[in-house]
Amino acid sequence: MRGESMRVAISSDNHLDVNKLDSAEILKMQADYLLNEKIDIYLIAGDLFNDFEKSLAYVRKLQELVGLGMLVRFIAGNHDMARGISFDELESPVDELYLHNQSLDIPGTNWQIIGNNGWYDYRFAEGVEPERVASFRRNLYFDRQIKQPMTDIERTDLVLKQIGNLLDKSHQEQKQVLFFTHFAPIGDDIMYPKNDARWALVNGIMGSPRTGNLIEQYPNVQNVYYGHMHISAPVRQHQQVAYYNPSVGYNRRRLKEWTQETFMATWIDKLAIKVLTN
Repeated sequence: MRGESMRVAISSDNHLDVNKLDSAEILKMQADYLLNEKIDIYLIAGDLFNDFEKSLAYVRKLQELVGLGMLVRFIAGNHDMARGISFDELESPVDELYLHNQSLDIPGTNWQIIGNNGWYDYRFAEGVEPERVASFRRNLYFDRQIKQPMTDIERTDLVLKQIGNLLDKSHQEQKQVLFFTHFAPIGDDIMYPKNDARWALVNGIMGSPRTGNLIEQYPNVQNVYYGHMHISAPVRQHQQVAYYNPSVGYNRRRLKEWTQETFMATWIDKLAIKVLTN
């Protein structure tokens, strides 16, 4: 890493297994591209594999391929959480590459990166009883595989406390913050019709507006990156905060979300790059 200015790249929702990709081949191509672009820090905002152990192994191998001149860090999305990890482990610093509820000071700058997996509290499901969303989540949705010792509302409360604690500290230290999370902190691009009761249930597990509301209270946070919602949307500005979604998404017979013909072309197209300077 060069110091003074840092090139940070952010991606999300690569879904390498769901997209039936050769992960070894993608690893090499991503490493080559990041090195050619002189990226100093590469952040992954969750959903590499449907298994945390596979996601961690991928990130470790990517860090090995790019070498010590670049930092690779990731947080977990709901797909990563489905297997190979417990709730307590998810909430622990299980590896230095895992940046959930952690901060990372950027050498030679006044910047700090803060990561948090995030969660959801059903508030994006407007006009729907919370228990209906909870039942959908428990019985039908992918996240029924994720075990946790609390309700989704309580888990979101925990997330907000974690974020608030780290942002309080960063504000006291007068750090500029780049924040990344998996679940949506804003509802600008909720993509399912609000008058469709079935899809409204899906909206409820997209994220929490409370996350964005909290972040926007801190003037030192102006750049936020998130995934989970596989969308291609312009940067959304809320007060001083710019929100980016660099998710790649699925390319399946009935669900084609890639913006280009191939995975790598889509990954490059969606990759967010931020230059951090004092």
